Amino acid sequence: MAHDHNGAGHSHDHTAGANAKMLGWALALTSTYLVAEVIGGFVFNSLALLSDAAHMLTDVAALVIAMLAIKMGKKAPDEKRTFGYRRFEILAAAFNAVLLFFIAIYVFVEAIKRFNEPQEIQSWGMLVVAAIGLAVNLVSMRLLMAGKDNSFNVKGAYLEVWADMIGSVGVILGALAIKFTGWTWVDPVVAVAIGLWVLPRTWILLRDTTNVLLEGVPRGLELAQVRKEIGSLAGVTGLHDLHIWSTSNDDVSCTLHVTLGGGADADSVRQSVSALLEARFEIHHTTIQTESPGEPCHPEQAHE
Repeated sequence: MAHDHNGAGHSHDHTAGANAKMLGWALALTSTYLVAEVIGGFVFNSLALLSDAAHMLTDVAALVIAMLAIKMGKKAPDEKRTFGYRRFEILAAAFNAVLLFFIAIYVFVEAIKRFNEPQEIQSWGMLVVAAIGLAVNLVSMRLLMAGKDNSFNVKGAYLEVWADMIGSVGVILGALAIKFTGWTWVDPVVAVAIGLWVLPRTWILLRDTTNVLLEGVPRGLELAQVRKEIGSLAGVTGLHDLHIWSTSNDDVSCTLHVTLGGGADADSVRQSVSALLEARFEIHHTTIQTESPGEPCHPEQAHE
């Protein structure tokens, strides 16, 4: 019986420093506008502004958590955490998604109250604050765009800023409608619409982070396809105990047992399997155990 641990021949995307810098700029802009929007929401009596401010608060939380996650993710593995601290990013992103759900519930409850008891809205002030928010969101989105595909937390922050941009547009349209029609019910409608717009994206983030925490097969990979292609390699007569998981969205690992055909060279087979996983499925961390035909095999043999 032999093992092969493959960790060579691949490189991580060293973008943590750049991401941290962009996150810092986005955090400064978002925090400043958050204060202005909260003040504007109360001064101009706009639930839509307060709804947008609540989402902006989660943006600030997401940015802070993302920066902490990058810092923690740089810590090397130790005797207690042999995989390092990269999964802190996943925990942080999951927390951020849950926070968004609670914010949405609050907005819905407040909107119901506004429908029952309409209140006067100062539409011009609402419009000015929302316009400033739109500009801030556009700048923040631009800052976060480069790193959103490399980090769950940056992606989460980007999605929230993107949703806030849509929210700012909705508040602007709502303010114009209130100004020219006097329909104050538009304000809670916009607030609810912002919440409904954000929730599906929040669910996607929560779904993906939960899959990582449960060590599920990463999205985009089909276990059956991996089994089929490994089973078709020369020298492979069977495989079992195939596990594919990730500690973060860009760090996929795989372990499996391979049963060798008669006369097959164990080292050559392991190299072939490792090369296939890397080239075909972009799996760079592999642990491959080979077994000779005469050795007992796991009942869940998967060669077809």
